[in-house]
Amino acid sequence: MKLLEDRIRKDGTVIGTGIVKVDSFLNHQMDPVLLDQLAAEFAERFQDAGATKVLTIEASGIAVAVLTALRMNVPAVYAKKSVSATIGKEYYTARVHSFTHDTDCDIALSKAYLNAEDRVLLIDDFLAEGEAMRGLTALCEQAGAEVAGIGVCVEKAFQPGGKWLREKGCHVESLAAIASIDHGVITFCSDPE
Repeated sequence: MKLLEDRIRKDGTVIGTGIVKVDSFLNHQMDPVLLDQLAAEFAERFQDAGATKVLTIEASGIAVAVLTALRMNVPAVYAKKSVSATIGKEYYTARVHSFTHDTDCDIALSKAYLNAEDRVLLIDDFLAEGEAMRGLTALCEQAGAEVAGIGVCVEKAFQPGGKWLREKGCHVESLAAIASIDHGVITFCSDPE
């Protein structure tokens, strides 16, 4: 999606060789007009997926997941990064490693909000190593729910997460796929050779 690629070029920042900081418009300070356009794109790309819910992980994917769910007229739900007293006693859980924070956490989702009748569209801001999506797909498997598709705003295609998910048979859609980061310069998969 050229709109997102252009915004990353304009306002994104490269940190080291693997981190693209987009927190001025996507996942810290959010541009609601841009997020709505991203959600519209996801809704169009997955319009025939038969999704009954949109699922994301706390916290950066929540805004675009909610807007996507709104456009698809289905509920949005998110996995929490810690078990709170309000989640109840029955919940699904999976361990997730955060590439950005280099930490592990156990995500949790109440059994009240996901079941075997659901077809779930997974949405997140980034896909790199694929750990968040592994965790979310594990929650769906525990519930007996079917993954209807996976949408990510930004995929780091030079990391293995997207390849692993596609090899597993998942329908993955990335709105901006980064082919490489070299000396602070981002090259997108859509860029001419």
